[in-house]
Amino acid sequence: EDELSHLGQCPWEDDWRVCQSVCESAKPYNRGKEVPLEAVSLQKQYKDHIISYTIDAAKKGRTPNPDIMCNSRVKFGCFYDAIVNERGYDYVATGHYAKAVHSTTNHHEEEEEEDRTNTMVHLHRAPDPIKDQSYFLSALSQTQLSKVLFPLGDFQKTQVRELAQSFDLPNQSRPDSQGLCFLGKLKFDEFLAAYLGNNGGDVVDATTGDVIGHHLGLWFHTVGQRKGIGKVLHPKATAKGPWYVVAKDPTKNIVFVSNAYDEDAFATARSQFYVDEISWISVRPSQPKVGGLRLNMKIRHGPTIVQGVLYLDHDDDEEVEEDHDATTNQGDDDPTKTKNSGRVMLEEKDGGLAPGQFVAFYNTHDDECLGCGVISECHWASFLLNHQDVLNNKKEKVS
Repeated sequence: EDELSHLGQCPWEDDWRVCQSVCESAKPYNRGKEVPLEAVSLQKQYKDHIISYTIDAAKKGRTPNPDIMCNSRVKFGCFYDAIVNERGYDYVATGHYAKAVHSTTNHHEEEEEEDRTNTMVHLHRAPDPIKDQSYFLSALSQTQLSKVLFPLGDFQKTQVRELAQSFDLPNQSRPDSQGLCFLGKLKFDEFLAAYLGNNGGDVVDATTGDVIGHHLGLWFHTVGQRKGIGKVLHPKATAKGPWYVVAKDPTKNIVFVSNAYDEDAFATARSQFYVDEISWISVRPSQPKVGGLRLNMKIRHGPTIVQGVLYLDHDDDEEVEEDHDATTNQGDDDPTKTKNSGRVMLEEKDGGLAPGQFVAFYNTHDDECLGCGVISECHWASFLLNHQDVLNNKKEKVS
């Protein structure tokens, strides 16, 4: 808060007062004793893990997701260590709308002649599709999830409100928290400007290659963005809108826009992308010999679930055949591919696929969240190469 005190207000003091009031009001349900409340200071860790990540990703032109990183690195990372490892508590209970489902599997060890029981924890969506927060929890590890309790996981938000009223809790009518917690009342663009300043560059029509505006920094724009684009365009171009951000080129500091975003020219860029840093909550699914993994996916937080196929990159000794009727060759010899990367093909176009965005993977037959991945820069590279080919073809026709 101190660094950005000149820009906005952090509501932490109000949050703390509400927590105190709730703990005091819980006396009748805790044998007449007030529920202890202790603050664990993680300001330095939050700055090192979340603020730094957000600034670094934005500086590179990526679209960061501080909420997912906060859960995996702070709430169930640093805080987990402080509560479970240092203080000896068994679990961390949170108000996330998600479900942790435990399963057991018996394995017979022949050498030791005994049965062993393995417990696996599975992350599932909450029944409230609007409030479901499994997307934000999709980067958790099996170790982290095994020490977590989600007491609200089986409830609708309206039911939680009713329970809060029945217990006469002081926060029963408190508005839902929205936005990034570290911003308080500060706008995200103001936060980025405070740390990164301005770095102007061209706004280019992705179809014609014409310069039609001037942006103040790549970090102020994200793929799929429409709102606010008019402010950085020349007046004549603004009248030809609506315009959408379709790509960014960090090496040349260019923001590409188009007023034909819904046309076939952008169908591939809006439905196919590469993912890196894939992590699985339980076990890595087995990819079929032909084709890929058919999954449900969330590209962003919210009730929208899309269908698609994930083609996992494989080890050198694995042989996986792709269904060439359903996909196209997009560089099998790409040196950036690793064991935890792959390629996704969506069944429908998405509003905006931006490098840095997290993609959560779900089973198609139930609501289990299997893990997540991060959209990689290969998505940009593919678009920029195609864009350059189009411009070169136009030049050849003119000459």
